[in-house]
Amino acid sequence: MVGQLILGLSILVILHELGHFLAARAFGIKVDKFYLFFDAWNFSLFKFKYKDVEYGIGWLPLGGYVKIAGMIDESMDTEQLQGPPQPWEFRSKPAWQRLIVMLAGIFVNIMLGIFIFWMMTLKFGETYTPNAGLKYGIVPGPVGVKIGLRPGDQIYAVNGKPVLRFEDLTSSQVLLNHSVLNVLRGSQKLNIPVPSNILNDLSDGGTNGIDLFINRDPRFKFAIDSVMAGGNAQKAGLKSGDSILAVNNNRIDFYDQLQAQLLLDKGKQVQLTIKRGGNLLPLTSQVTPDGKLGFYATRPALKTVDYGFFASLPVGATMAWGTFTDDAKGLGKVFTGDVKFNKAVSGPVAIATMFGTDIDWIRFWRLVGVLSMVLAFTNLLPIPALDGGHSLFLLIEMIKGKPLSDKFLERAQIVGFVLLITLMVFVFGNDIVKQIGKH
Repeated sequence: MVGQLILGLSILVILHELGHFLAARAFGIKVDKFYLFFDAWNFSLFKFKYKDVEYGIGWLPLGGYVKIAGMIDESMDTEQLQGPPQPWEFRSKPAWQRLIVMLAGIFVNIMLGIFIFWMMTLKFGETYTPNAGLKYGIVPGPVGVKIGLRPGDQIYAVNGKPVLRFEDLTSSQVLLNHSVLNVLRGSQKLNIPVPSNILNDLSDGGTNGIDLFINRDPRFKFAIDSVMAGGNAQKAGLKSGDSILAVNNNRIDFYDQLQAQLLLDKGKQVQLTIKRGGNLLPLTSQVTPDGKLGFYATRPALKTVDYGFFASLPVGATMAWGTFTDDAKGLGKVFTGDVKFNKAVSGPVAIATMFGTDIDWIRFWRLVGVLSMVLAFTNLLPIPALDGGHSLFLLIEMIKGKPLSDKFLERAQIVGFVLLITLMVFVFGNDIVKQIGKH
C-alpha cells in the first residue's frame, strides 16, 4: 500500500515539476534545483549535478520543487534578489512568460490525467450495467434508506432524464447536483430528492462510502458460478450451478439477502438449503470471519462499448475533466456549508487505502489519473505558495502594469506556507481519526 502511494505520488510530482522546469528553460530562465520531496535544512537522500542543475531526492515526502533563479518560492532563499536582476532570472522575464512557467505544472497534470483516461478507454472501453434490464431494482445502503429508498426500488430517471447505466445512479451528477430520483415502487411512482449534504454521511464509509447510498451492485437473483479452490464452499460440497434457497431456514431470493445473512453469521457454521437440478439438498458450511462462503455468483450481464484510438480521446478527456469539475463542485459545497470541511478532505493515509494492499495496475493507473486531476485543481487554488497564488499575483501585476513588491511576495509566501502546513497537519490527523473510527 505504501509502495503504491509513493510510486503514484512520485510520478505526479516529478511530471508536475518537469512542467515548470521545461517552461522555465524554454524562456531561458536558469533552474538551480529539481527535487522529488523536500531537502529541508539542505539534507537530501540522493543528489547529483548536471549542467548547473542539482537533481535530487529529499527526505521530507511532502511533494517536490524546482528552484527557479530570481523567484521567491517555498525555499525562501532571497539571497539572489539582493543583487541587480540578471537576464536569466525569473524576475527579469515578461509577466506573461512567468505566468506560463507557473501554470505549466498544472497543464502537465491535466494532460497526464487526460492521457491516462484516454489509454484506459482505448484498452478497456466502457463497461456498464444497462439499467433497463434490472427488473429487481436497487439495494439501498443505510443512507439511501434514510432518504426514503427501499430494496427493490427501480430508479428509472434522475431529474426526469432516463437512466441508461446503473452506475450513473451513484455518480457525482446525482450526488452533487441537488438531484431528484424518479422511482418506481411496484405500480407507484415516487420522487425522492437527494439531500444537498449527503456527502457528510457518505464520507464516513471511505472508499466504500457509495455503498452507504446505493449498493454498487443492483438487486439480482443468482446461482453459483464457480467455487474457490480450498474454500469453505468447496469443502461444504457446493458446485457450479447450485442455487442457495435458504440459510438457517431464512429464505434467500437475492444475492444481497445472502450477503446480509452471512454477515450476521460470520465466523459460524450455517445450514444451507441448496437446489441442484430438480433436487433440494441440505449442506453445512463454515462462514469466514468477513462473512463469505468462498464462491463467485452469476451476475447481471454487462455491456462493453469499445472505442478506436481517436474516438477514445474525447471519452477519456470527459472522464478526466469530470474529476476536475467534481472537485470544484465539492469545494463549493464546503463554502456553502452543505459539506463539512473534515468530511470533504482526504490525505495520504486515505489515498493509500484507495490503492489497496494488493497490486492491481488497472486500479493503480485509474487512481493516478484521478489524483493528477485533483493535484491540478488543488494547485490552481489562489493560495500563496501554490501555483495558483503565484499566478494570481502575476495577473495583478499584468493589470497594474508593475510588479508587486518583493517584501509583499515574501510575506505572502510565508503566510501561504503556514496555511499549507496547518492544512497538512489537519488532513493527516483527520485521516488517522477516520481510520481509528473504522476500527
